[in-house]
Amino acid sequence: MKRLLLLALTLGLVLTAAVAHAGKLDEIKQRGTLVCGVKDSVVPFGFIDETSKQLVGFDVDICQFIADRAGVKLEVKTVTSATRIPMLTQGSVDLVAATMTHKFERDDVIDFSITYFDAGQRLLVKKGGGIKSAADLKGKKVATVKGSTSEKNMKAAQPDCVVVSFDEYPQAFLALKQGKAEAVTTDEPILVGLKNSDPEPDKWDIVGDFIASEPYGLGLVENDSKFRDFVNKSLAEMWTTGAYQKSYDKWFGKDTKYFIPLKWKMEVWP
Repeated sequence: MKRLLLLALTLGLVLTAAVAHAGKLDEIKQRGTLVCGVKDSVVPFGFIDETSKQLVGFDVDICQFIADRAGVKLEVKTVTSATRIPMLTQGSVDLVAATMTHKFERDDVIDFSITYFDAGQRLLVKKGGGIKSAADLKGKKVATVKGSTSEKNMKAAQPDCVVVSFDEYPQAFLALKQGKAEAVTTDEPILVGLKNSDPEPDKWDIVGDFIASEPYGLGLVENDSKFRDFVNKSLAEMWTTGAYQKSYDKWFGKDTKYFIPLKWKMEVWP
């Protein structure tokens, strides 16, 4: 009896250890769903389509490709700049595709994929308002969002400005429209989305040199090289097969309101 009890206990410990060490990719495949965190107010990366009422965008396409390659369904959950890392570390999402810049300080708590979008931080201002660069914002209010790299970058570029942070980019843009801020600062493609989604886009300008480089990576759970390798290979396949360029043209092509020429190449390993 003691031997049977010991055997059962040993088997239970082995099974528990196996579950505990099961990687994220195995977990996703067993569940049959990839849960991806995407923003819902950043055109055209992630936003609610007015017709379908579905969350769509370039980041959703990235997630869908990875889900298809894993042979599972895609489930999308809404995140913000402030909630995306906590939701990832708490296990609410499997990965984050949410215009997130790969910063070394973020590597302390999560891992990143290779760069899947290359951006740079600039300024959105009222046309003819006299603001042409960060130097013109001394003593003025600049709107951005909580939890973004834009907050720190702006203070570094213009220490004498007042950074006012909101939960979402549309709120920051509204502050500019209402005269409560002199500029909105974030990554250029996000600013393009804000400007050209406005009923009067010609009232606004995107100005200044890059305040900072903003290479976007997919946020991943830490210390899971199998899942990270799978995601990186998926991104590389998306690029080499032309699926990336097809999605890019859909959202950022010259026939869209959000045209940004594709001037960079994804790092693809042999």
